[in-house]
Amino acid sequence: MFELVLFIAILVTGIIALLWRYLASEERRAGEEPWYVDYAKSFFPVLLIVFMLRSFLVEPFRIPSGSMLPTLQVGDFILVNKFSYGIRLPVVHNILASVNIPERGDVMVFRWPGDNKTNYIKRVIGLPGDVIEYQNKRLTVNGKPLETTVLESAYEFQTSYGRAIAALELTERLGDDTHHILINPQAAPRPARREVPEGHYFVMGDNRDHSNDSRAWGFVPELNVVGRAFFIWFSWDVARGGGVAFERIGDSI
Repeated sequence: MFELVLFIAILVTGIIALLWRYLASEERRAGEEPWYVDYAKSFFPVLLIVFMLRSFLVEPFRIPSGSMLPTLQVGDFILVNKFSYGIRLPVVHNILASVNIPERGDVMVFRWPGDNKTNYIKRVIGLPGDVIEYQNKRLTVNGKPLETTVLESAYEFQTSYGRAIAALELTERLGDDTHHILINPQAAPRPARREVPEGHYFVMGDNRDHSNDSRAWGFVPELNVVGRAFFIWFSWDVARGGGVAFERIGDSI
């Protein structure tokens, strides 16, 4: 909705500035400009630059939940590369030119297929044609179990309901990517077996037992892809009651 509002604001300010320049008489233009013309001429270039940057290069997002722990924490502010997976038309999101496609292990932002308005962030697990299995909290891609290593220290976090969880932290290798995941030993297994159709992706949160992802609602269509998360530019330490988490600022994803 913000993108649409920004686009409408650009149209309105641009039309006002153009009408004043080409339709107003020389006498009116020589005098003092009406306040709405002054505002339109001032805001139009700023809005246009912001719109172009957000639509084609980078867009900021805030992490609202713990579904991507330990990789991303609640309160992280991230940047998403909009150019990574191709050039898309603003608002309608049709692909103008393909650049790259999502790869296994990418942390991807997309519009949730349930309403096409809410942005989700998850890790890409399955590409078109892949067979994904999740059994006994172990992930298998095309018949090959992923290599995992349990770390010695436990990872403690609180759910959105305020419940304290002591989870196992593991490293997981997916292709050339190695990342950390969390497993809650007390949570019930969530088995799944899916074959990814053409033009779609299978995604999961790194906090495996506390993530609403493709195991529950299915696949991400190509049209819903927004971009690849790559950088934490700011972080507010929600877990410890507030304050800037300086140690996380500047981390790559």
